[in-house]
Parts: sequence; structure tokens; C-alpha cells
Amino acid sequence: MPADHNPRVSIIIPSYNTANLIAGCLDSVFAQTFRDFEAIVVNDGSPDTAQLEEVLRPYQERIVYIRQENKRVAGARNTAIRQSKGEFLAFLDSDDTWLPYHLASQIELFEQNPQLDLVYCDGVVVSDFAPEVSWMKRCPSRGEPNFEALVMERCQVSISTVVARKAAIVKAGLFDESLVRCDDYDMWLRTAFFGAKFAYRTTSQVRFYLGRPDSLGQSRARMAEAYCGILEKAAKNLPLNSKQRELVLGRATEIKARYLVEEGKVQLRQGRPDKARELFAQANRLKPQLKVSIMLHTLQLAPWSAGSLVAAWSRLRPARKL
Repeated sequence: MPADHNPRVSIIIPSYNTANLIAGCLDSVFAQTFRDFEAIVVNDGSPDTAQLEEVLRPYQERIVYIRQENKRVAGARNTAIRQSKGEFLAFLDSDDTWLPYHLASQIELFEQNPQLDLVYCDGVVVSDFAPEVSWMKRCPSRGEPNFEALVMERCQVSISTVVARKAAIVKAGLFDESLVRCDDYDMWLRTAFFGAKFAYRTTSQVRFYLGRPDSLGQSRARMAEAYCGILEKAAKNLPLNSKQRELVLGRATEIKARYLVEEGKVQLRQGRPDKARELFAQANRLKPQLKVSIMLHTLQLAPWSAGSLVAAWSRLRPARKL
């Protein structure tokens, strides 16, 4: 590629403790049938830098490599965006991989509809501890993917499937580097609010790697807590109309109740039934639910059996990678 050529797509790849996985990620990038791209790898202050740079050595002529102090994943993405030259940004986590036709398929959507600003698709979740499953089977997208649909989670976007116009991401203000979790969800909310048009494919074009979490229950609780905080932030910072504000705050209340339930289950597993009962009661005041009422009743009458009830309940809700 000539030095003065601006690629059509800039691929954004943050890396932190993924030296053992990033070669597979990059191999999937360079196997793309669509070739007009640059690949930007950001070493976000990773403790495995020596190993990472050794793995990257065979790719060094084909990638833009940036090394920085740790700014978390949002900061790594922003660094790459600021240096990117493409009209479009394609996001790829360094532990995920693309199928060879992914970029060509997503760019085709923009060519078919020049009004689009962001497109995403389905993928397969690959886990160390569960069978492979379609992302959209767990997290379906239904109907038009607009701001309301994102708030209500009728449409859920996984970042490694996203190709977006750089102008739309810049207009929304880039990723919020203050967020510890779910900075991508916050980004899509703001992008949609500021007028970006979304579309999606239901074809599976990405493989997501989900390593074994330290605690599935704690992961669910932290995720719900982050979602609630992002919705409250949107209500505070975005110039919402009255209908949008009611929608966002109502959804934030629902998600806060979800967080309290998940945290209550964590407390129960850790042998703190009194704390669990307090959290379940708070959740039920925010959003009454039959399952939570049953749990409260069980904790009151037979606290020794509540753990079995939580285990059965949790098996109905597999963990998600967002």
C-alpha cells in the first residue's frame, strides 16, 4: 500500500494481556477478502508487553503499533481513532476473530445504503466452559436499531462486529475513558442519540472468545451496575426530550433492580443471608417480581434452602460477553 494512501477502513485493536491470542486475531484480519484497510494495535500498558511484542514481530510491517500507559480499553480505542486514517472504523477485540468475508459484508451494507453510519452483525460465542452459541440467540436484535431500541435492549451490539463511519463516532464524542465497563454500550447510545443510522446482519461473521469468569454471579452484578450507571449518565448529560428521559430513567430503574437481585445472589452464595434479603427487598420495591418475592419469602421461612433456589434460577440465565 503506498505510504500516501488513506485506507478506507481503520481496524481498531486494543491489547491487554492477550499476547497468547492476538496472533489468531491478526491472522483473521489479514485473511479478509476486503483489503483496503490499516490495522492499528494499541498496547494499553499491558503487563505481557515483552511477550506481546515478540508475537507481533512477524506482523510489524503490516500493522500500526502504538504503545501507551494503561488507559483501559476506551482510552486505547480513542488513541487508535485519533491516529486512524480511514473513513470507516472497524472494531475488533484482540481475543476475537473475524471470518474472511466480514469486512466485505459490512462495507457492502454502506454501499447499498449510503445513509448508514454504523453496522453490526451476529457472531459465535466460543467458551472454555460451555457449548458454542450464537450471539443473537442470547442477545437478539429485533426491529429498527435506534436509540430507543438500544435503551430497551431490543437491539444489542457486540463491538467486535461493528463497522462505523469515523465521523459518527467523533460526533458522539469518542469513548468515555472514565468508564470501567460497558464503554461500548455508552458509545452506541450516544452515537444513536446524535442521529447515526444503524443496521445489522443476522449472519454470523465473528467468533468471540469468552474465557472463564472468576465468578459468573459477580460478572452479572457488575454488568447490571454498569448499565444502570450509563443510563443515569445519559439522562443527566444528553439533551433528551421528555419522552426519552422517561424511557431512559424507567429503564435505569429496571436495570438497578436487576443489579440488586444479582448482588443479592452473590451475597447469598457467600453466606450472608441478611444482606441478601436486604438487597432483594430493595429490588422488589423498585420493580416487584414474583421470583424475588419468592426468594424473600424463602429467606424468611427457610433460609437454608435459598441457595438451591438461586442456583436453579442462575442456570436459566447464561453469562454474556458484551
